[in-house]
Amino acid sequence: MLDNDKISVQLYTVREALAADLDGTLARLAAMGLRQVEPFGLTDVADALAAALPAHGLTAPSTHARIVGGDVDAVLAAAAKTGTTLVIEPHVDRSRWTTEADVAAIAAELNAAAAKAADAGVTIGYHNHEFELEQKIGGRAALEVLADHLDASVALEVDTYWAVVGGVDVPELLGRLGSRVKAVHLKDGDGTRDTKKQVALGEGVLDIPAILAASSGVELGVIELDDTSGDVFEAVAGGVRYLTAAGTGA
Repeated sequence: MLDNDKISVQLYTVREALAADLDGTLARLAAMGLRQVEPFGLTDVADALAAALPAHGLTAPSTHARIVGGDVDAVLAAAAKTGTTLVIEPHVDRSRWTTEADVAAIAAELNAAAAKAADAGVTIGYHNHEFELEQKIGGRAALEVLADHLDASVALEVDTYWAVVGGVDVPELLGRLGSRVKAVHLKDGDGTRDTKKQVALGEGVLDIPAILAASSGVELGVIELDDTSGDVFEAVAGGVRYLTAAGTGA
């Protein structure tokens, strides 16, 4: 189960509306009952969000920002402006996940960033796509090999939809990764790479109740759609309704 205060939304979901009207978009999300959001590209939007979020009763406890190969100092400065305490690397190119040495190098960058971030009270994390789970190293998913190389202070944000696309049993994966998982991305659809087929939670083929049950210990359940053929705000609102009902009793 997810408590209501753990529900967030990844702002990438409404990126087009956000670019056109930041305040109006945040107001629409707040009107759905959301109180938390997860920004992306934080260094570009921190100043605007620092003013806009409190105006709409919103906070940004987590964010996506480039850590691996990025300017960690700039990211931490942006996080300080928005009061963000969980900074997640959203993507490292699939070409870097083929060997254990590759994965260990990614972990080393995340570990170094985490050591720097600790002084600022910020946790560093990593968010998966499908390829970190499809790619096997020594018979294990590359994402789990990454976890082996990460310092205990580094978190994971498991994108549950892309984990399904990657061919794993998500509740079992969450169980193996344990308390390292601080957040999950929650999305639904037909379980394929066709992002236009993503839909509101509970309207696709994913076993959302089982995923929620396995996610009970996480700090944040983040609604996201990479894309959809329908109205994205209706899909987000449907997700909020689903989690508000399921989060208190599923």
